[in-house]
Amino acid sequence: MPRSAPPDNGVPASRLQLPEGQWPDLLSFLQQHFANVPVDEWRTRLLNGRVLDDAGLALPVDAPYRVGASIRYYREVRDETPIPFEANVLYRDAHLLVADKPHFLPVIPAGRFVEHTLLTRLRRDTGLRDLVPLHRIDRATAGLVLFSVSRDTRAAYQRLFAQRAIHKGYEAIVPAAPRLPDHRSSRLVRGHPFFRMHEIDGPANSLTRFEYVSQQGAWARYRLYPVTGRKHQLRVHLAALGAPIRHDPLYPEVRPSVMADDPARPLQLLAADLHFTDPLSGTPRHFRSEQRLDWPRS
Repeated sequence: MPRSAPPDNGVPASRLQLPEGQWPDLLSFLQQHFANVPVDEWRTRLLNGRVLDDAGLALPVDAPYRVGASIRYYREVRDETPIPFEANVLYRDAHLLVADKPHFLPVIPAGRFVEHTLLTRLRRDTGLRDLVPLHRIDRATAGLVLFSVSRDTRAAYQRLFAQRAIHKGYEAIVPAAPRLPDHRSSRLVRGHPFFRMHEIDGPANSLTRFEYVSQQGAWARYRLYPVTGRKHQLRVHLAALGAPIRHDPLYPEVRPSVMADDPARPLQLLAADLHFTDPLSGTPRHFRSEQRLDWPRS
């Protein structure tokens, strides 16, 4: 990002390359491309210097449309819902930052959340403008997220994920019966609605291993080890085995009654630990979440 387009209160400017097409001006394109954002809001952003060219210079409200040009814009959400839960930074050095995220907090700006995201808060609180998450976990999931601090060493850590050399362990509370097998392997694709995944026939592209930990009444605690990292993989696999995660609003079916954030009903899924060998120093790294899942009350 150019130096002339700094983060706004921790929120970086988003980048968009203008596609092939014919529009009388940039404002007309923005109105059509972002149909859910009123045109008056885009006009106000342009007037306030919140839409920039690739050099970081503010574009005028009557800017022409130029195919292939790059623009940067600051995302805004009116009446963004505050998230009162805070993350903890468990570790930080010149290359890595490890955050312990609460339930309900998104990792990156998306949809109806911009300022109330883990990335935005960390950039604002630490002043690290180059901070980038090396992986993500669901907004509903609590636990560890690993961040790259420096552009110079980011690729070395990204390669660990590509090589599956970072080992992730999760915990979940699920129905005690049926007893889970030691693994689940299946083919996952996007389903309907668009935000859900589902299993289909075909070559497997996902694999999760399960380890029984303990039981209390009708509920059991398991350790989960995702060998692959498909969207919603753990949630889909457990639901498919007849053991959906406690308080899961999406699997095995969408339950609108529990879709709203309810502090008393967080998804009982925790990204509990990460371990790997540091590619720069050769040092073994092991990080453990300080959060815990609670057994249901009798």
